[in-house]
Amino acid sequence: MIDILKDIINFIETSGMLGAFIGCFLILIESIVPVLPLMVFITINFLVFGNLVGFILSWIFTILGCIMSYFIFKKGFGNKFDRLTEDKERLRNYKKLFKNISVSQLTLLIAIPFTPAFMINIAAGLTKMDFKKYFISLLIGKISLVYFWGFVGTSFIESISNPKILIKIFILLLITYILSTQFINILLFLSTKTIFLP
Repeated sequence: MIDILKDIINFIETSGMLGAFIGCFLILIESIVPVLPLMVFITINFLVFGNLVGFILSWIFTILGCIMSYFIFKKGFGNKFDRLTEDKERLRNYKKLFKNISVSQLTLLIAIPFTPAFMINIAAGLTKMDFKKYFISLLIGKISLVYFWGFVGTSFIESISNPKILIKIFILLLITYILSTQFINILLFLSTKTIFLP
């Protein structure tokens, strides 16, 4: 894994503008194809372009990828989803709830490292969420997300020569995962209460 990562970094570094394009393109595609590892691509950008430029590029292209995914599902499947949920009350309730989620809640949801971003993009597109609200949440939420995965990724590379860093990364990931799941559980609980209130 490390050798492959080094080969990719070396290729990007020696490819000039093409390398910069590849690094950004990988981030863009990851937002649409969820099986690709976002952390790896952000780490590559951080290592190749430095923390500041790597962060800015990763942040911009993650947002662009999410927006592309949003519009693909809004324009391509939004009307079909409306027809599908027309006679299903529970689905309509969930759809309405997600569409009307506040900017602060959506921002927190996007910022959580273990939230599946592609699902948020799909849900936002299918429910035809207001683009301005979605865009603002992306701009803010992706800041901490990109920084978190950049920090974890670069720290993991450093841990090869210093195993103590690996322990710190594991503890950080564990704490983040627990907090993430707790927040999502609370949000789901509150959502359920809201939906089924008389």
